[in-house]
Amino acid sequence: MPGAMCRSDSTGRSGAAGKSGAAGKSGAARSVSRGTSSRGRGSAKSRDRRAITDAPPYHGIHVAPLQPEHEKIRWLKDTRRSDRVRVRKHTCDCMATIYELCYAGGLLFIRRTIRELDSRVAHETDRLITVRMEDLWMRLILGQAR
Repeated sequence: MPGAMCRSDSTGRSGAAGKSGAAGKSGAARSVSRGTSSRGRGSAKSRDRRAITDAPPYHGIHVAPLQPEHEKIRWLKDTRRSDRVRVRKHTCDCMATIYELCYAGGLLFIRRTIRELDSRVAHETDRLITVRMEDLWMRLILGQAR
């Protein structure tokens, strides 16, 4: 399923619980209890701690199966020509092949990393302007390019 997310939490809880915990840790303002009981919920500090640990991790989206009529992407050797690369989007790392939409020097490119038993082989696309590369990224995720 294109765009499906992988979660390792088997409890089925949503990821929204972690947001409230992060605010408690950052020193944000808390509500003050004025004579009302906490109704057995525990202290605010323990609730914050519990909310942080209960949030399931986010791994990334899964790539859709390859379509019969797909575009062939030209993969180049990983040259490491940029000293600073920012990963803007990525696919789930539960698969053997990981795709990353990377930003460097004002241009975007896709990095494909194939993990084998004891090695990793990385390839990159040509570097293109944002509009063109985001279109290619979407086609890759939907299985229309590989």
